[in-house]
Amino acid sequence: MIYVYVLQSEMDSGLYIGMTADLRRRFEEHQSGESQSTKGRRPWMLIYYEAYLQESDALGREVFLKSGGGRRFLDKQLRNHFARYPRRETS
Repeated sequence: MIYVYVLQSEMDSGLYIGMTADLRRRFEEHQSGESQSTKGRRPWMLIYYEAYLQESDALGREVFLKSGGGRRFLDKQLRNHFARYPRRETS
């Protein structure tokens, strides 16, 4: 399985969207600071993930979630979460 996942920083409320074959290991890397792209914004909450059989399908979904339409999808899909933990607006 290939996972597309969304993390929310507890420090600045920003989102991080990624893809991995081992979600537990990757989440631990984010939490421990092993990931250069996220180590300065720890700790993280895993707020959403999807599983795919084909890496190409997961990659397409990751690209979509990083787009404006994908952000709107996440806003609707996670409206209750964001009502409690508002996300940082991106520029």
